[in-house]
Amino acid sequence: MNSVFIISIAICLILFIFISVKDYKNIGNLSDYIAAGKSQSFTAVTLTLLATTIGASTTIGISDTVYSIGFPGIWWLAFGAVGLILQSFILSEKVKAIDADTLPDLAKKTVGSSAEMILSLIIVISWIGVIAGQLSAMNSLISFALGRESKVISIIVTVIIILYTVSGGQLSVVNTDRLQFIIIILGIVTCFIYLYFFQGSANAEIFNNIELLNKDYTPINLLTQLFVIGGVYFLGPDIMSRNFISKDKKTARTSAFAAGIGLFIFSILITFIGMWAKYNIPVEEKKIGTLFTVINILPKPVAILLTLGLLSAILSSTDTCIINAAGIFTKDVLRKDSIPLARISVAVLGIISGVLCFSGSGNIMTLLTGAYSIYTPGIIFPLTIAILCYKKRNINKKIWIAAVILGGLFGITGTYLIQIKAVGALLQPVSPYLSLIGMGVSLIISLCSVREQIH
Repeated sequence: MNSVFIISIAICLILFIFISVKDYKNIGNLSDYIAAGKSQSFTAVTLTLLATTIGASTTIGISDTVYSIGFPGIWWLAFGAVGLILQSFILSEKVKAIDADTLPDLAKKTVGSSAEMILSLIIVISWIGVIAGQLSAMNSLISFALGRESKVISIIVTVIIILYTVSGGQLSVVNTDRLQFIIIILGIVTCFIYLYFFQGSANAEIFNNIELLNKDYTPINLLTQLFVIGGVYFLGPDIMSRNFISKDKKTARTSAFAAGIGLFIFSILITFIGMWAKYNIPVEEKKIGTLFTVINILPKPVAILLTLGLLSAILSSTDTCIINAAGIFTKDVLRKDSIPLARISVAVLGIISGVLCFSGSGNIMTLLTGAYSIYTPGIIFPLTIAILCYKKRNINKKIWIAAVILGGLFGITGTYLIQIKAVGALLQPVSPYLSLIGMGVSLIISLCSVREQIH
């Protein structure tokens, strides 16, 4: 598997570099670089949305979660699908009509420049952790495929990701996402078919244990993920970047809906792969991650295809996160309309994330959940209200920013400060609810920021 895997990676990365060189010629301004010219079709937007949402957390992370807690592990992705579908009905056309390049740019146009800056800082800082989490998952996958720890190859792949993103920007990300999504689906579907139709000795037990809640996944877990995870898919920077690249309002709306349906189907496939592992692989035989263990029992062609699919899932999410964070840093933090500066930002943020990853600072689900728990309580409700009020009602900027800050503080407390012994002891009774409380606080305060109707 080692030589075939390395050759396959090399072919894919060479192809990605070729695509980025080709796209380099089509970039005329910053909007082209960070928003792909705002001219992408329904097919392009739908496929890049799916490729973006299907990353390390939704493959490696979800399968591990399902192995641990059972079928309720489906809720992470299921709520993601719900978030996309709700976005298509509630926000997609309104956001596209505002004609923003980034999520903080959207906040600037709906609230003001102070809102732009605070959202920019939250997103850029949080998304460094998200990128690092994806790179960490990639390093684990490559080391597993090679049968040994190989940071050198992982670093080389990381550098190539940065290089093709630096060169082609969002255009290259969209174009490579199409190929990556095809590889992802081929790998997951082939694995599912093999497990259930050729190795399905415990199928009856699996289907008898389908449950939406259990002792390891309680109603409070359900409610928290509905808002925290669903919120990111409803109004997250990576998800909304696909709205910004759409050619018109209809494309933005229909692609979000189609991607939501596609993500729900994918959630079923990956959940049942995790369930197959749970009821066919004893705990004492599971020395590594769930999907890695599954790969070890697959026929070599299927194993290679699934491994490449997982790698594609990670790459497609990583490059999206990098270009979006860099675009926000350039346009909304530095407030410069400069392609060279945007390219430098891609390189710098990619390198910082790589250093964080290879220093061993956390696993994929920890890093992602930490980022989402800060972002969601602080931003989802205030920005949604600002979008819905655009050109209809005024927003008191100071009160609106207070909603963002206070909501984010609850998220920071629940994710990081709670780990301090004294703080944890004091807040122990409410610690599971801090993200939800933060969302409630930001909702109430942001509603108070709405002022008289514009005449």
